[in-house]
Amino acid sequence: MNDLEEKTINSEEIFTGKVISLQVDEVKLPNGKMSKREIVKHPGAVAILPITNDKKIVMVEQFRKPLERTIVEIPAGKLEKDEEPALCAARELEEETGYECSNMEWLISFYTSPGFADEIIHLYIATGLSKKENAATLDEDEFVNIVELTLDEALNYIKEQKIFDAKTAYAVQYLQLIEEKEGK
Repeated sequence: MNDLEEKTINSEEIFTGKVISLQVDEVKLPNGKMSKREIVKHPGAVAILPITNDKKIVMVEQFRKPLERTIVEIPAGKLEKDEEPALCAARELEEETGYECSNMEWLISFYTSPGFADEIIHLYIATGLSKKENAATLDEDEFVNIVELTLDEALNYIKEQKIFDAKTAYAVQYLQLIEEKEGK
């Protein structure tokens, strides 16, 4: 045990839902004292940075109930049980945008809120996009508008807080770094 590790003494599941579950863990702290940790368990997700042949980023605009507002995001979705992230990314790209791609490349994986949740997002870049005939459709409780933005437009959306979620801001800024590095 390292000098920062917290040892779980007891774990109690409080809630199990469609997307997340909540547990409360009793932990022994490094100093020997006891504390409680509320933890959101999540199966993980993917996010896709789809780039068209004319260098536009394909995004979706949707209402997010926890925020009580509409925001613009890159396509993303929850992993199904035992689903490979790359397959999930291709599925979500098709469902949310109607596009398929000839190249899906993993960029990075990151935790969204490690202070209280174990959700990890696997970020992919999709290129060689083409509209798919008879594409898979959105879930019955999903409603989106497709938005295609240049990198500069996306950066402005971040400033204007139209893009207001971490995964999308992270992906756009990651793309900006790639483009700067390649001198584009």
